[in-house]
Amino acid sequence: MTDDLLEDDAPPIPPGYVQMRWSRGFGRQIGPLYQREDPDGGYARAFLVCEHHTNGMMNCHGGMLMAFADTAFGHAVSTQKNNHYWVTVRLLTDFISAAKLGDWVEGSAKVVGQDDDLFTVEGRIWCGERTIMTGTGIFKTLGRRPERR
Repeated sequence: MTDDLLEDDAPPIPPGYVQMRWSRGFGRQIGPLYQREDPDGGYARAFLVCEHHTNGMMNCHGGMLMAFADTAFGHAVSTQKNNHYWVTVRLLTDFISAAKLGDWVEGSAKVVGQDDDLFTVEGRIWCGERTIMTGTGIFKTLGRRPERR
């Protein structure tokens, strides 16, 4: 999986993106994932469709796109409630187009509603000018994350 990707084999990363440094858990298995934080508070997350992300037709597997949407859409909650854990309550998506092996896939979302600790977001996953997926999600914030040392 991600341990098999050598630095020499890593794709060129578009300007502004840095590799997310997940040291454990599911994020390591679906990666590598990248993120970009914009000065205006916007963001995008991204990944390069590698062979381990594909189905038998060499398109990005729908399960990978759903997992990516979860991380890309859920991060919108972090922009509103920094340093808090969040969990997915509901994720509804529409597959619009396929992402192919070698495509650079990006995703982002915005918070469109909040009721106490529940956040509603709208998001989009794209490749260049082509929309791959759209969706909405409901995410619940939990306790504060511990301070990093």
